[in-house]
Amino acid sequence: MRIERMLAWLAALGLALVVALPCAAQSALPPAIELVPGHDDIQLSPYLTWRHDAGAVDDDADAFRRVQAGEFAPLPGGQSEFGFRPGAFWFHARVVNRHDIDSRWILVQQYSLSDYIDLYARYPDGRVLHMASGDHRPFSERSIRDRHPNFLFDLPPGQPVDLLVRVESESSMQVPLALMTQTAFAELARDAQFAIGIYYGILLALFFYNLVLWLMLRDSSYFWYLFHLSAFGMVLFTLNGLGFEYLWPNSPWLADKSVPLSICLALIGMQQFARTFLELKTRFPRGNLVSLGLIGFFLLLGVASLWLPYHTSTPIAARAVLVGVLWIAVAGIVVVRRGYVPARLFMLAWSMFLLGTTMFTLIAFGVLPKTFYTEYGVQIGSALEMLLLSVALGNRYASLRKENERIVGEANQKLERKVAQRTQEVRAALVQLEEAHSRLRDSSRRDGLTGLYNRTYFHDAFEKMLVEGQQARQPVSLLMIDLDHFKGINDRYGHLIGDDCLRFAAQRIGKVLRAHDALLARFGGEEFVVGLSNHDLHDAVEVAESLRRALVESPCSTQGHGIRISASVGVHTVAPGAVDDIDAALEIADRALYAAKANGRDCVKTSITAA
Repeated sequence: MRIERMLAWLAALGLALVVALPCAAQSALPPAIELVPGHDDIQLSPYLTWRHDAGAVDDDADAFRRVQAGEFAPLPGGQSEFGFRPGAFWFHARVVNRHDIDSRWILVQQYSLSDYIDLYARYPDGRVLHMASGDHRPFSERSIRDRHPNFLFDLPPGQPVDLLVRVESESSMQVPLALMTQTAFAELARDAQFAIGIYYGILLALFFYNLVLWLMLRDSSYFWYLFHLSAFGMVLFTLNGLGFEYLWPNSPWLADKSVPLSICLALIGMQQFARTFLELKTRFPRGNLVSLGLIGFFLLLGVASLWLPYHTSTPIAARAVLVGVLWIAVAGIVVVRRGYVPARLFMLAWSMFLLGTTMFTLIAFGVLPKTFYTEYGVQIGSALEMLLLSVALGNRYASLRKENERIVGEANQKLERKVAQRTQEVRAALVQLEEAHSRLRDSSRRDGLTGLYNRTYFHDAFEKMLVEGQQARQPVSLLMIDLDHFKGINDRYGHLIGDDCLRFAAQRIGKVLRAHDALLARFGGEEFVVGLSNHDLHDAVEVAESLRRALVESPCSTQGHGIRISASVGVHTVAPGAVDDIDAALEIADRALYAAKANGRDCVKTSITAA
């Protein structure tokens, strides 16, 4: 009896465990992601759980069982980058669609180089939908033609659906998954294609521009720049998934081999361009040997990558990018320190590329998280680098041209010195003749007595002043100065003392006008004329009064005589827009001068007061 009771109790306990186990497994599932209206684009990384199947032996039934058993863990730090690791990675999320209209959703793997990607969607009725993609499967298997693997499937409103994503790849394990509506996917694809189009448009423009320069100049630096630009453009074309989409959609072999091969070609182009641009052979011979060694290594790696497994060649090539770029930076710094000026702009360009490439490489090894700046930093950095390198090439060509001109100039100087030695007497005679001609030309413009400009020179210079004043919309003033009763000085003291008085008057007038940047000349006899730019009538009258007072303040002391000198001044201003020519201006100023004489002399009259 006791045994029967025990058996009944054990049976009840077993039945309870059978009932409780599904409930416990169900409770082990993570909470569902609510897809609510207004949120059409969900990044799944913060909500995913994952498991590393190192032997790649589990199928979807095993994975679902492990999810229920709680063997999946949240993503470390919410990041989905794991570097180069073998085996398969499983990712799980439970979603509930709260949209009443959108029942068709797209799961996007926003990394283009994964080999195999499988989606398993388990619905509440137990049905499991399986879809496959990746660049080891034909491109046509993708739900939507896009560079990123994607899956279009149904999410019935209000029903929880378990999503399992299996990724197996020899490439870097980067699994940024996003769930979005078809509208959101179309908008994202449009914006991405636009940005990529701008990038490749820049590369194409630089390619054809520098191709023309290379064909014209035949400078090897331009050829290796084109090689570097083309190879690196192919690297990004491959890494962005565009190569698989447009060039080899049905060739997994090319999808794998194009990555390390294009990287090696780009590294060869970078090193060879740096060698020629920095002139390492002459400016840094040891560095040149290092660059040649790296070129040889990259060449061997590129050839070997055609046979080596992807998981071997690609990590080596990715690490080689850092080595190659850092070495170019080192060589550039050495050449800059040795005084090669074009290398400064080269280093600025290379720093942009170094930063972007370093971030991209560190993402591949799982060191940095995948953000907009880290993911597209290589495109931004390389575009800036290509632009600056193109500028640097132009700058270098200009420097080389200047250097050639300097060499030719030095050769010409040597030749000129030899010619000069043989024709020294002739050159000396020519110099003396030129000096005499210069003195004669200056003498023809000067008044022999006062040293001031003469009337002929003033006529030409003041006419130019009038033209400049009209163009600048500034007034120009004219002063006619006549020394009072000068004939009496000559008659009383003689012409020699009269000449001293003229020189004295010229010096006093010139001292007053020094602060006004005036044009002063001897007009004839005891008359002087002054041109003042940017002086209106009021300013010109003040200047005239100043020089009139300067003359009468102190007498002219000569040969024991103190002779008082005064002057009458006529002022005329040519306003902006006036049509006065120099002769008309001189005539009006002369009438103002005669008005001053008629007013008792030793005074200033303007063309307005004289009218």
